[in-house]
Formats: sequence, C-alpha cells, structure tokens
Amino acid sequence: MRVHQALAMTVVAMTLTACGESKSDRALSGAAIGAGAGAIGSSLVGGSTAGGALVGGAVGAAAGGLTDKDDINLGKPAWR
Repeated sequence: MRVHQALAMTVVAMTLTACGESKSDRALSGAAIGAGAGAIGSSLVGGSTAGGALVGGAVGAAAGGLTDKDDINLGKPAWR
C-alpha cells in the first residue's frame, strides 16, 4: 500500500514541477515539490506523512522563493 501511495504522490508532484518566472510562481511550485518529496520520504521511513509534507513544503517554498529564473528555469508553470 505504501508503494502505491508513494507512486501516486510522485506523479502528482511531477505534474507541478514547472518553476515559473516570478518569485511567487517559484515559491508555489517549490512548496508543491517539497511537500510531495517530504511526504514520500517521511512515509517511506515510517514517520508522519503530514509532518514530512509540512517541513518539505516550507523548505521547498523557501528554496523556490530565494532562487531566480537564472538559477533554475524549468519553464512556464502548469497553472499559467
């Protein structure tokens, strides 16, 4: 069951991986990627999935907000 959950979360995270050009787009996509990665990582090691998603989302949002399009540019976000 955990493998199916991890796979589903990975697919959802991969659909949201476009970083965008503005700081807010980058922070949003970073938060989504970080939350997915944190939830998956935490559930795989037996920790709290929600806690992992919360920490991963915060770290991802900070990383996305602190970078600019010259650092990492994955194109236009899916929601634009």
